[in-house]
Amino acid sequence: MSDIWTGSAVPSADACVTGPLLERYARETPDKVFALFEDGSSWTYEQTLAIVQKMAGGLRALGVAQGDYVNVWLPNGREAVAVWLAINWLGAIYVPINLAYRGNILEHVVANGQARLMIAQSELAERLRTIDRACLTDIVTLGDAPEAMGDIRFHKWESLDGPKVADPAKVMPWDVQMVIYTSGTTGPSKGVLVTYCHSYTSINAAFGYVGPDDRYLVALPLFHISGTGGVLLALYSGASFALITQFSTSNFWRVVRETGTTCLVLLGVMAAFLAKEAPRDDDRDHPLRSVMMVPYTEDAAVFESRFGCEVRTCFNMTEISTPLVAEPGGNLPVSSCGTVRAGVEARLVDANDVDVADGEIGELILRCDRPWSMTIGYLNNPEATATAWRNGWFHTGDAFRRDEGGNYFFVDRIKDAIRRRGENISSFEVESDVCSHTSIREAAAIGVPSPFGEEEVMVVVAPAPGEKIDPKKLIEFLEPRMAGFMLPRYIRTMDDLPKTPTQKVQKHLLRAEGITTDTFDRLG
Repeated sequence: MSDIWTGSAVPSADACVTGPLLERYARETPDKVFALFEDGSSWTYEQTLAIVQKMAGGLRALGVAQGDYVNVWLPNGREAVAVWLAINWLGAIYVPINLAYRGNILEHVVANGQARLMIAQSELAERLRTIDRACLTDIVTLGDAPEAMGDIRFHKWESLDGPKVADPAKVMPWDVQMVIYTSGTTGPSKGVLVTYCHSYTSINAAFGYVGPDDRYLVALPLFHISGTGGVLLALYSGASFALITQFSTSNFWRVVRETGTTCLVLLGVMAAFLAKEAPRDDDRDHPLRSVMMVPYTEDAAVFESRFGCEVRTCFNMTEISTPLVAEPGGNLPVSSCGTVRAGVEARLVDANDVDVADGEIGELILRCDRPWSMTIGYLNNPEATATAWRNGWFHTGDAFRRDEGGNYFFVDRIKDAIRRRGENISSFEVESDVCSHTSIREAAAIGVPSPFGEEEVMVVVAPAPGEKIDPKKLIEFLEPRMAGFMLPRYIRTMDDLPKTPTQKVQKHLLRAEGITTDTFDRLG
């Protein structure tokens, strides 16, 4: 593992700022592929630099200056990559927007950022028609421009083909590179301010083993930190990345082979989906050598053995810089997130920030030796910033426990925990037990109102390919495996669970639907 992130020194701008890095590799390895796209086309480092310099000229002609926020509402593709790097070339701040946003949450994000300019796919821009567009004055559209929309000035995509801006803006490691919005599952989405040093530290802490011969598969959207991280990882290491629109179980191994992918991240249910696919003769016929699997479940050993690639894990959030890591081959306990990396202080505390003992559950709070390597706060939200950074530590909002060996185990989002008859229940642990059944592809545990007060445990499950779920047999399977107070009362089966574009289950939607007519009640 590289030690470039373990010290307290702030990295130089040449090491962590995208402009100087792109210049360096365009000079040193001009013909090397930097980006490979879904249609099979690619950009070398030299080509990428030329595209970014001209697009920066187009943005400058539209009035973009250093320090400006620029909204980007584009699907994964060459346009999104070029716009992002051109924004940063000018020293401006990249603000990507979730493609699923519409209505109130879209209005909130647009108002929060106060950006004047948006770069958007034309079909998405139509959603702006019904909301307060705050400070937006100009929109560059990919595709046909929408019909008139108040005082908004629309610009064709070709307007971004401007005069070359030869030199990048002078940007420092502590300057803000981008704003990534949280999912908003526990309240209004917050815009996480991410500095260049923050990105650099977070990504290298997780992927310090990646070298210039690697290719990272970006299968997550570029409005998510795991999506942007793959592009930045390539720049930090002089490597390359392959960009696809979205993850697909059925096409996964074909894409890995065709793109020459050597490393990637599998979040949430992605690994479970792949592990539960029917075995094939060519399961080991691929270039993939390393997988970052989050969370680290029983599927990790199956994946490693079956597909012949090493499996790592870590814990991270947009706001922090990968404080927990685990190397492959270390007999990591199932469900562990690893141990605290060098350069990080971590504590588990109660509601009053008092430390809890090993084995007890507490909120994970953090701070780092290196300045600027965690978020400096939330955009235009001083209250949320102060709450998160209270007492000089960043509060993750996640409940963990730690064993005597220093391994950390994620228990739950504190606001996702289920309270049943005086017991606090981890939805994550319930889901892990449920998903160990071979007929289950994915599961979500939620609390639903109980006639006795507090909550009852409900699990919503989706079947593995070719399987049918018998709720009674599932209960029989679970009874010897979990504490009685954790045993689900209600089981609902769906073909697929509702998920965000980053493959996180939207539990708030399941809670809103509650106990449906097709829900099995083991006490009924």
